Amino acid sequence: MKLGLDIFLEQYVGQFTGKRIGLVTNMTGVNSKLVPTIDLFFGHPDIQLTALYGPEHGIRGDAKEGQTVASSIDPYTQLPVYSLYGETRKPTKEMLEDIDVVVFDLQDIGTRYYTYIYTMAYVMEACKEFGKEFVVLDRPNPISGDAVEGNLVEEDVRSFVGLYPIPNRHGMTIGELALLFNHAFNIGCDLKVIPMRGWKREMFFDETGLFWVPPSPNSTGIDMSILYPGTCLVEGTNLSEGRGTTRPFEYIGAPFIEGYRLAKVFNEKSMQGVLARPISFIPTYQKYKDEVCEGIQLHVVDRKSFHSLKTGLTLIETIADLYPSHFKFVQHEDINKSFFDLLAGTKALRQQILSGNSQNFLAECAEELSIFNENKKAYLLYA
Repeated sequence: MKLGLDIFLEQYVGQFTGKRIGLVTNMTGVNSKLVPTIDLFFGHPDIQLTALYGPEHGIRGDAKEGQTVASSIDPYTQLPVYSLYGETRKPTKEMLEDIDVVVFDLQDIGTRYYTYIYTMAYVMEACKEFGKEFVVLDRPNPISGDAVEGNLVEEDVRSFVGLYPIPNRHGMTIGELALLFNHAFNIGCDLKVIPMRGWKREMFFDETGLFWVPPSPNSTGIDMSILYPGTCLVEGTNLSEGRGTTRPFEYIGAPFIEGYRLAKVFNEKSMQGVLARPISFIPTYQKYKDEVCEGIQLHVVDRKSFHSLKTGLTLIETIADLYPSHFKFVQHEDINKSFFDLLAGTKALRQQILSGNSQNFLAECAEELSIFNENKKAYLLYA
């Protein structure tokens, strides 16, 4: 298969000769031989690269989640690097004044919580406002494009982890999302998507023949990515989601949990495609830093039958039931809202978990998913 980056350099680069290009990318912007997009553009005789733009985690991926990133000068190219996760998340007029075209080349993770897709949306808005072209170099959805899970984000809990009414697992590539955002959500910028060649919707990333470059420090690989639509919700609780360990979003635990008990109760629920084993771990940062936690590691044994969101909700509900005096939802540290609500995209789910009714929530999502699946058809680029 070929990435949008490959197709752009083979077929489309001549259309942009003489135009000043700004590149939104990071360490995931590489070709099939792991050559960075920055290097391919900077050294290309027909590309006038004049600025770089970095999302959350920075252009080289060395910043932790939520860490503010400053604008800078790239030491390798001497180009300005404008941070889109610092003083502003949307490019200003000044950030775009030395370019004609913005090219976007980032690897998404297939889940609505991931901020890269909203960085894309904000850049699209700025391109519309300031009259710039916007080009997306498409990349695979690492957890396939034929499964969709979850609910659509409600208006009053929209945020940078859920900016638009899309489900937890959306089943779209980043190029398809750009088309959806531009037309269905009325951004209306001058958009061009460069599709991949050879990618099929049923493909997971490890079936593409490409090298996995972690899109962020805790995006460790395919199992983590498959689990993430469900286990990311743990971030909105006082449970450790395994940050500060070698298996973030696979390890779930806390100092008040008994790992063997939790594993036994969870496995007795016979969740499709997944098994749990008891573990003990000590996070090196974030929640429960340097404290001994017990919990479970989730192992995906059949990715086709596995339902990540159902698994995540069942696990949280099980822990809430086993440890009612310890389990809590947490507030967002910057705004007076439940962080769980922002991740869940609704205010209703917390109470349903505490009442043991999370499976009713999933049943209620079915109609929303049906509408989303119908609406997105117009923007799909691959069979």
